[in-house]
Amino acid sequence: MNSNSVISRNNVNIIGNGSKVILFAHGFGCAQNSWQYIVNSFTDEYKVVLFDYVGSGQSDLTHYRSDKYSKLNGYAQDIIDICEELKISDAIFIAHSVSCMIGLLAAIEKPHFFEQLILLGPSPKYINTEDYIGGFEQADLEELFKFMDSNYLGWSSALAPAIMGNPDRPELGQFLTNSFCSTDPDIAREFARATFFSDNRDDLQKLNIKSLTLQCSDDIIAPASVGNFVNKHLRNNTLVMMEATGHCPHISEPVETVRLIKEFIA
Repeated sequence: MNSNSVISRNNVNIIGNGSKVILFAHGFGCAQNSWQYIVNSFTDEYKVVLFDYVGSGQSDLTHYRSDKYSKLNGYAQDIIDICEELKISDAIFIAHSVSCMIGLLAAIEKPHFFEQLILLGPSPKYINTEDYIGGFEQADLEELFKFMDSNYLGWSSALAPAIMGNPDRPELGQFLTNSFCSTDPDIAREFARATFFSDNRDDLQKLNIKSLTLQCSDDIIAPASVGNFVNKHLRNNTLVMMEATGHCPHISEPVETVRLIKEFIA
C-alpha cells in the first residue's frame, strides 16, 4: 500500500510540536473526534497522531473488507501500517475500550513502535465464563445483536447513553449516540461482533511494554473485575481506579484523565 493511501484510508491527522509521539486510538462506534476534550493538553509537548479505523469517522470506506476486519487483528494491522508509514518508534499509545486490545496485539507484533500503553477501560473478554467475570452473559449479547440487527438507530440511542453513564449530563450520552449513528450500520455490526466476541486473555502475558490501566467506576462495559484481571496478567501494569464513572472518561472527566496520563508518562 502506498503512503498516501494509508494516510487517507485512516484519515490520519498530525498535530502538536513535540518530537515524541502520542498515538490516540478510539473505541467502537467512535472516531478521532472523541479525543477532542483532552488532545489539546498534549500538543505543546508532543506530536499527536489521530486516526479513524476503516469504517469509522472520515476513513475511506472503500478499503473496508469483512475478511480483514471481522477480527481485531485487522484493526491492529491498521495501527502497524500507520506507525510504519510515519516512521514512529517508542510512541505513547493511548487507547479507549476495544482499542486497548487492538493496541496490545499491535505492540506484541511490533514492540519497537511503542514505549508505553495507556489503556482506558480495557477488556480482554466481555463474556462471563465459570472462572471469569467479563460483564456480559452470552445470551444477553445475542439479544443485544438481535436488537442491533433489527433497529440499529434504536440500538444506538438505547446503548450509547448507558455506555457513557453520567445520566445527570444527558448531553454526553447524546454525543456518543451521534457518533454511533454516524457509523455505517453494517460495518458497525461487524466491528461490534469482533469486539464483544473477542478473547485476548492469553495475549496479556505476551506484552512486555510498560502500561497503565485507567479503570472507571460503574462501567457497564468493563467492570472493575476486568480491570483487576488486566492488571494481574500484564507484566508491567499500573492500575488506577478513577473517580470518573461510565466507560468514556476522556469525554466525561477530561481533567482527571489528562492528569492521570501525565502523571504516568512524566
